Amino acid sequence: MLSTLRWLALEVKYLGSAMDFYGETLGMTERRRSESEVAYAAGETDLVLRRPAAVPRGGVHTHYAFSIPATEYDDWWDRLAREHDLDEHVFGESRSLYLYDPDGNCVELGQSDVAGPGIDGVFEVVLEVADLDRAEAFYRDLGFGVVDRGEDRTRVRLQGPMALELWEPHLGLADARGGLHVDLGFAGDPDVVVDAVGDAACEVDRLDDDRVRILDPDGHYLTVRDEA
Repeated sequence: MLSTLRWLALEVKYLGSAMDFYGETLGMTERRRSESEVAYAAGETDLVLRRPAAVPRGGVHTHYAFSIPATEYDDWWDRLAREHDLDEHVFGESRSLYLYDPDGNCVELGQSDVAGPGIDGVFEVVLEVADLDRAEAFYRDLGFGVVDRGEDRTRVRLQGPMALELWEPHLGLADARGGLHVDLGFAGDPDVVVDAVGDAACEVDRLDDDRVRILDPDGHYLTVRDEA
């Protein structure tokens, strides 16, 4: 139903400082730029940095994870630790480092089976939700499957085109928070998606180029385009 994460959009106050972080510190390649936003390549996903000039705005204090080649991890740690306060967590045989961008987004760089070099994909996005059961049902209808639940019933992890964590308000690893009004873009069949969410969607807008934009019950935007 949803095959690929095409973009993750973040809201930034100043494009200049955000571009310094993502373009210089993280070494990401710029794909396009306008007066209000700039997009960087993260594998097949665009990371979009967007000024709050229109709707959808892009997410604030969003926790999300980039894929990096496992063999590059130590080099990333050594370089970033010179100027940033890093946190580290281990998941099985994989390590992840955490740091914050200038706008308060918690950025994770995790060892992954990707070619690289450098950042080569977005493998996780965390959304803050008001009602976990309602949010889980919404995204399960979109084809995401549950793979893990928090013991305290404040979070659930689902798997689809990427890992999607739904958090009721709390602080997670590295004091991260789930994102608010996050804007996500997917490849998929718009008609199938609209039928799947039904009346659970707060808004459904038909856009140009065979796209549909859906507003979920927690204020997150999902835009779906048929790329077949």
